[in-house]
Amino acid sequence: MKKVAAVTMVRDDLFFLRAWLRHYGEMLGRENCTIVNHGHGPEVAELAAGCNVIGIPGDPHKNFDMKRWGLLNGLLDGLRRYYDHVVVGDVDELVIVDPETGLNLPEFLDKTPTGRVLTPLGLEVIHRIDLEMEPITDRILGPRRHVRPAPHYSKPCIVSAPARLSRGGHYAQYGELHAPEPLYLLHLKYCDFGTFTQVMNQRNAMTAQVKADPKKAAIGRHWFAETRGEDRAIFEAFAELEMIDGFNMKPLRRRMHRTWAPRDERGVQGYYHFKRPDYSTQYVLPERFSGVI
Repeated sequence: MKKVAAVTMVRDDLFFLRAWLRHYGEMLGRENCTIVNHGHGPEVAELAAGCNVIGIPGDPHKNFDMKRWGLLNGLLDGLRRYYDHVVVGDVDELVIVDPETGLNLPEFLDKTPTGRVLTPLGLEVIHRIDLEMEPITDRILGPRRHVRPAPHYSKPCIVSAPARLSRGGHYAQYGELHAPEPLYLLHLKYCDFGTFTQVMNQRNAMTAQVKADPKKAAIGRHWFAETRGEDRAIFEAFAELEMIDGFNMKPLRRRMHRTWAPRDERGVQGYYHFKRPDYSTQYVLPERFSGVI
């Protein structure tokens, strides 16, 4: 079987780290999981026991995201020399394979050619607080079944070719689009209302230490308290998204292919992208996805 590694960076996001470890640690083996422990958090180190944990200083910095992806690109390039496929992304992003295939991620990648970059379709798991009262315990899908299309999270995140990723991992210096139909990237930021509030409080506290201008800092705008919005209103608005019957993602992937083109990444040539519209729709995941993460 082909060798597969996963790599992420985390600071105090223990809810998402537990989900990440359950997902990749169980499928790939913890010895094939690399976690950058930003700030040398003792709880992160304890949870990630058995993984390759790299502790780094946690000093706040206005160009945090730029520094972070410089480090992740270096790790990606090095790991790619030892593994057939490397999965890289934020700790609240998990790549899954449609259970309809009967395969998990390493089994799917074992049948996938190397020397390419794979882009799963991005879906955001949303907590419908008006419908989903069951708390999340050991699994997220089941208690949470609603998703909305998230093209911004259709990321080139499974790498087996020389390819540098942009800040945030949204684009790659790779000229072909490989988006296999069974692959999805689930973004978990909005999967639980209580967790969202807790995580955002932590991130706002971190950026407050930096005293940076949200318009100039290389940090996502949602990390700043002044651009955060009201938490409950964000989740109540999910009920207003148009519900689409069925679970047909082929039109979304066709749009990715149809709009594929070179991108000028702030003057850096070589990146490629597709159009990322804001969809105002939602879907209910089929029952077969329950328990996948």
